[in-house]
Amino acid sequence: MPPGQRSETVHRANLSAIVRELHGHQSMSRTELVVRTGLTRSAVRVLLGELVAGGLALEETGRPEGGPGRPSRVVRANAAGAHVMALEVSVDSLAAALVGLGGKVEKRVRLERPRGHFEVDEVVADLATLARQVLDREGLPPAPTSAIGVAVVAAVRRRDGFLPLAPNLGWTNQPLGDRLFGALGLDVPVFVANEADLGALAEIRRGAAVGERDIVFVSGEVGVGGGVVIDGRLLRGADGYAGEVGHMGVNPNGRLCGCGSVGCWETEVGERALLRRVGHDVDGGRPAVDEVLAQAEAGDERVLAALREVGTWLGRGLATLVNIFNPRLVVLGGLFGRIYRFVEAIVADQLERLALPGARDNLRVAPAALGIDAPLMGAAELAFEPILTDPAAWLSTPPLLATA
Repeated sequence: MPPGQRSETVHRANLSAIVRELHGHQSMSRTELVVRTGLTRSAVRVLLGELVAGGLALEETGRPEGGPGRPSRVVRANAAGAHVMALEVSVDSLAAALVGLGGKVEKRVRLERPRGHFEVDEVVADLATLARQVLDREGLPPAPTSAIGVAVVAAVRRRDGFLPLAPNLGWTNQPLGDRLFGALGLDVPVFVANEADLGALAEIRRGAAVGERDIVFVSGEVGVGGGVVIDGRLLRGADGYAGEVGHMGVNPNGRLCGCGSVGCWETEVGERALLRRVGHDVDGGRPAVDEVLAQAEAGDERVLAALREVGTWLGRGLATLVNIFNPRLVVLGGLFGRIYRFVEAIVADQLERLALPGARDNLRVAPAALGIDAPLMGAAELAFEPILTDPAAWLSTPPLLATA
């Protein structure tokens, strides 16, 4: 590599290191940036000058994170300098958000929907409507937007946003990424990923798994999805389908799954499994789950027994994942995060019995911190990835948001 090209590559990598740190922290001093990036003070000073001039960073007098000590120069991401749009498609809701650099949510809307299968065209049209709502900043000019991230309850081919299978939506072989690109009318890339993968990404950057590098995120609603992070990197697989843990075969004598197989994990631990065990309408959705949890809180033994059964299957499946991936932390999202206090002991017992001693010795299990918005926030993180990887490209030609 010629010296000039090598120097430019190093420069881009150093800019990326600083922007990633600013994106992940509320505020930092220059000294903290030196320590966290390994760059020299002079390099940090020069690079920050570029980022401040380009509108991606702000520098001011203050104390990092509001801590004690003598006031110093504090730097933070400029939320107004770059935005992304995040979209989410779940079984019973759609959501959209406009998010600024540093993770600041400028505007967020969620549309609750009755359970049932909706045509792809209808969902795309509704998402376009939500997108217009979050882009309407009440008289302010359009925000410079770099990309759109989409979280969807489906198996996703990451390179183009193609959905070969979304059983809980009733879809097969749908080019969701292309359809959204056409419907939104915004000349920015659209990135689509599985909602559990993005939940994992959000939790490791802004939730219960901050600071961890090896986690398994498992989220349960109608279906069960998983995201696996190994050494700080999201496991994607050859075509982006890794992490479909809800379709692990756990019970050969079990029920038919929406994917066409029998005895998948989600048929034993998903929302429908819980509601079935307590005699509720399996399609009752969140209101029915709320009622079940209220009954559990009141000590209803039938409900507590059903939760113990779900907890047993949950622990069995988690033990398998722990043996395969050896995570330091398992994060439970969605339904599993909500029921964890009722099943914590039985999950721990199953892990003690079935997980290998070496893999379970330093394992923690914790409910997700971001709740229902984890996939949506993960979609924003997915959309920010190009600018975090190469902020120099943004600084040279910042994209502008087209009129929606």
